[in-house]
Amino acid sequence: MAQRAGSADLPLHGGRVPEWLAGRMAKLGAIIAEAIVSEYGRDEFLSRLASPFWFQSFGAVMGMDWHSSGITTSVVGALKRGLTPLAKDLGLHVCGGRGRHSRKTPEELIAIGNRVGFDGAALARASRLVAKVDSAAVQDGFELYLHGFIVADDGKWVVVQQGMKDATSTARRYHWQSEGLRSFVEAPHSAIEGAGQGTIVNLTDVRAEASRAAQIDLLGGLGPDRIVREVGRIEGRDATPEGEDEPLLPHLVMPAHHDVRPKDVMLRRLHGSLAAAADKGPSDFAELLLVPGVGARTVRSLAMVAEVIHGAPHRFADPARYSLSHGGKDGAPFPVPLKVYDETIRVLKYAVVKARLGASEESAAIKRLDAQARTLETTATGPSFHAYVAEEWRRSKEYGGRTVMDDAREKGKPAPKWAGTGHED
Repeated sequence: MAQRAGSADLPLHGGRVPEWLAGRMAKLGAIIAEAIVSEYGRDEFLSRLASPFWFQSFGAVMGMDWHSSGITTSVVGALKRGLTPLAKDLGLHVCGGRGRHSRKTPEELIAIGNRVGFDGAALARASRLVAKVDSAAVQDGFELYLHGFIVADDGKWVVVQQGMKDATSTARRYHWQSEGLRSFVEAPHSAIEGAGQGTIVNLTDVRAEASRAAQIDLLGGLGPDRIVREVGRIEGRDATPEGEDEPLLPHLVMPAHHDVRPKDVMLRRLHGSLAAAADKGPSDFAELLLVPGVGARTVRSLAMVAEVIHGAPHRFADPARYSLSHGGKDGAPFPVPLKVYDETIRVLKYAVVKARLGASEESAAIKRLDAQARTLETTATGPSFHAYVAEEWRRSKEYGGRTVMDDAREKGKPAPKWAGTGHED
C-alpha cells in the first residue's frame, strides 16, 4: 500500500500568477529543492511533495495565496521552470502541468527516460493510469485539469494532480507516490485533498476489491440477465462492507476566507521563529549579513524558509504561518516584499553554492536557525498577530511590497473584480 498523508479542503480560485512573482517562485522553489536534496536526498524531496501539508506550506512561503487551489498550479509550474535547468545536477524532472501541458506528460517521460536510462514507456503508462484512477475509479465529481509528474533519475516518482467542481467552487488535490506502491487500483493515493462532498464512489478502496473482481466477472460475458439478477440481489442489502474500516487520515481544512486570521496561525511557532532570528541571526549569519541589503527582516524570512527545508512533518499543520514570510500577491496577509524576497533567494543560493563546493558553514547556520526556533517557541513571546501584520503593511513600501492590484493600477485599469478577494491562481 502507498503512503497516505491526509486530505484537505481547497477553495477553487481562478486567474494567473504575475511574472514578477512567478519568476521568483521558480528561483526560490528550485533553491529550496536543491537544499533538501543536498541535505536529505532526492527520496526525501519526493516524500515532501507527496505530503499535502508540506506542499501547501511550500507554496505559501513562496508568496502564493496561502489557502487556495492556485498553490497547486503555481508550485508545479514553478518547479518545472526552476528545476529544468538543474535536472542534470539534481536528477529530478518535472513533467506535465495544467491543461494541454498535462497531455504531454507521457511523451515527456519517454524522452527523459531515453536520455537518463529509466523505462519511460512504463512511467508513461503509470501517468495515464494515475489520471484514469482519479477521473474514473474515484468518482467524486471533480474534473481533472492539472497533472504534474515529478520523476527522479532512478525512476521513483510523485504525481500531484487536481480536479475542480465548478458547481461548488471547490478543488480536490490528489497526491501519488511510487514509494511503497503495490497496485494502481487498490489504495494507491499518498493523499487526497479536497472538500467533503458526501458519499463518493471509490473503487480504489481496499474494501472494494470484491467489487472490482465482480465487475470484471459481470462484464466478462455473463450477459445482461446475470447483471439484472445481481442488481436485484443488491437492492435492499446493507451496502456497508464487513471488516475494518480504513484508518482515518489527517485532514487539512483550507477555509473559504482569503485573509489570514489569528486562528489560522500557531502564534507560539511564529514567536519562536522571530526569537531565533533575533537571537541567532547576527552571530550565525556573520558572513551572509555581508551580502548587501541583508538585514533582520531577511533573517526572519529565512527562519521560516529554513523550517520548510528542515522541519518535521508535524510542523506544517498551519500553512498560513508561512505566508508571514513573503506575504501574498493579493495583499493577504500583506504585499509581497520583493526586496526581502530577492535577499532571501540570494542568501539561500549563496549557502547552497558554498555547500556544493564543500563549505557547509552557511547551510549549517540555516539549519541551526530552524533548530533554535523550535527550542525557543516554548518560551518566546512577541507581537500579536495583528501587530505583526500591521508592521509589515507599515513598512511595505520600504520592503518593495507589491500586489496584483498594483499591476492593474500601473496599466491604468481598475483592479480585476477578484483582486484582493483571493479569486486568482
